[in-house]
Amino acid sequence: MALNVPGVIAVVLFYLLILGTGVWASQKSRRAERLSDSSRTEVVLLGDRNISLVVGIFTMTATWVGGGFILGVAEAVYNPKMGLIWALMPLQYSLSFIIGGLFFAKPMRDRKYVTMMDPFQEKYGRVLSGALVLPCLLVDVLWVSCTLLGLGATMSVILDLPYIYSAWISAAVAIVYTLLGGLYSVAYTDVIQLALAFFSLWLCVPFLLLNKTSVDIAQTAFRPVFQEPWVGTLDKDSAWKWIDDFLMLGLGSVSFQSFHQRTLSAASSATAQRTCYAAAFVIAVLGIPPAIRLGDLDPFRKRWQLLDACSQTSRSWKRFLSSDFPIEVDNWNLTAYGLPAPHARGEHSLVLPLTLQYLTPPYISIVGIGAVAAAVMSSTDSGLLSATSVFSSNIYKNVLRSQASDVEMQWVIRVSVVVVGLVGTSITFYTNSTLVLWILGADVSYTLMFPHLVSMLFCKTTNGYGAAAGYVAGAALRVLLGEEALGIPVVLRLPGCTLEDGVYVQKSPVRTVSMLCTLLTILGFSWLALFIFSRGLLPEEWDVFNVKRGGAVPTEDAAAQDLREEGGGDTDRDENGNGRGIALRKLEPAGL
Repeated sequence: MALNVPGVIAVVLFYLLILGTGVWASQKSRRAERLSDSSRTEVVLLGDRNISLVVGIFTMTATWVGGGFILGVAEAVYNPKMGLIWALMPLQYSLSFIIGGLFFAKPMRDRKYVTMMDPFQEKYGRVLSGALVLPCLLVDVLWVSCTLLGLGATMSVILDLPYIYSAWISAAVAIVYTLLGGLYSVAYTDVIQLALAFFSLWLCVPFLLLNKTSVDIAQTAFRPVFQEPWVGTLDKDSAWKWIDDFLMLGLGSVSFQSFHQRTLSAASSATAQRTCYAAAFVIAVLGIPPAIRLGDLDPFRKRWQLLDACSQTSRSWKRFLSSDFPIEVDNWNLTAYGLPAPHARGEHSLVLPLTLQYLTPPYISIVGIGAVAAAVMSSTDSGLLSATSVFSSNIYKNVLRSQASDVEMQWVIRVSVVVVGLVGTSITFYTNSTLVLWILGADVSYTLMFPHLVSMLFCKTTNGYGAAAGYVAGAALRVLLGEEALGIPVVLRLPGCTLEDGVYVQKSPVRTVSMLCTLLTILGFSWLALFIFSRGLLPEEWDVFNVKRGGAVPTEDAAAQDLREEGGGDTDRDENGNGRGIALRKLEPAGL
């Protein structure tokens, strides 16, 4: 297959459009810097806390509808061992946004934090909060890798462009416009990217369904016509794992810095909450399109599943069962792809670009890659800015250089964006599965960050001792429970663990068990430390987290404090950007 020149031209034009939007948004960012009382750092990282409701909805939704979302769902539906029932990401993320709007958006926005890690530094101090920053950074770097992997794989299939060029060019474009305008560039390019992704993918659906090699997806939904039904099955052995995955994505996403960056940049707390609720609806709509009728089809299915179901039904093979061997004849020769099938070649993670390439006309496949590119860029830039925010504000400003000037911080942000982009892109060369990176990032967020965030915001007795114990216990337990996708062996076997092909496989909800263990350890050790020091069972000079004196840290986080002082103190804005003089409320310390 030769280089797809028209496709390359189309992608170049798309990138120029995105770069142009980023440049325009950077001009808006510079105007905001001149007119705002806030620091330049806050303008770059949070858009001067003046992101409107409409733009906020677009950027919140676009951040999650990325390469991992699109290709990950397609991969899960196509996988004979999974299916549609394991690909409920739109509903899980919708639940996550609702929970975030109800419980997290208002307290975080009211206290005018700069990043999700600011309250940790207020309560636990620099050293412990610095350790907690590490998994947060890991999640964002994996987010960047996941999205770029999806785009690079799609380009390599449809454009026949070497993967290395696809990944690095895409990363370079995202890095450039993120450097130009910070959150303003990210938010306004998200508007265009989400609109393009939505309309482009919808345009591909009729061509996929009406292809002569495709059959009625209703025939393959619930019975094994060509392979296992694409709807999937859920038996009692896998029920706990399904619940585990659902909770991981539904709750773990609340502890993503990218989520809080959107709520903290909103014009007011009310706008932040409404952004969450509206985005929950939009992302569900993107996953569950209206009912349509095409011939004998009854495709009231998610758009992503329609795309992938067609890839399953583009086969013309029969299964013959004997007492010893299942024999499959998969006639992909009906397409230019040939034999063997994608799952037999280990290319199940490429099923969406393969479907677009071999089941749609060339000009439609180009449109499809534009949709994937738009979705990927909208998530990549968010991951870049999210990791940069945490590093610059919570590590460099607070731990390494508390007296860093505003100009110095601007350079730190620029360098951080480039470094995160390089590291994230490099990781994509070590795996070909977007689903693995996607699940790994969510796993870390759910098992470690979520229980710490909940306990810190809503449990007054939480202190540094409990947080440190929970951090160690949660991380250790998660490793001991094993992870098949990463090749980590099972050491601690929970009830129901079975030996399959010489490898122990957990049947219990290991991620939820780890999360609950972390949460209970935080609360238990916090109460124990409070009891010991308040009763004088240990000398007060041993109390390194100042539990007896009623607080973990005597002073506020330097980064957040400096940014607020430079930004004019305790002012908030309504949806039109007007000041409203809402006073700051400092996080209550642990006390008796």
